[in-house]
Amino acid sequence: MPEPVPLSEVKRLLSEEAARRTLPREAMLAQQHAELFARLTPEGTAKLVGELKTLPFVDTGLAIKIADVLPQYPEEVRLLLSKERVVLDEAQLTQLLEIVAHHR
Repeated sequence: MPEPVPLSEVKRLLSEEAARRTLPREAMLAQQHAELFARLTPEGTAKLVGELKTLPFVDTGLAIKIADVLPQYPEEVRLLLSKERVVLDEAQLTQLLEIVAHHR
């Protein structure tokens, strides 16, 4: 299975490609989405993902989801985890949200 790519990296890659050639419609829509919703730089995202992965309950895919969304509240994290079928206790949620808050 392919490795997930953070939205900030998608934004960077599509911007570079758009500078070289005209993008197909789908790629232009993806670029617009990335421009609107990517809030961190690729370097900032990589740093946040690295810090999140130090937590024993966060894998790479979840770390990238969290870095893309930058949740502020426990309910937002629970929504991200709903498909993963992972339940975090309050201490874990607080720890995760504190790391995210440092990168906002």
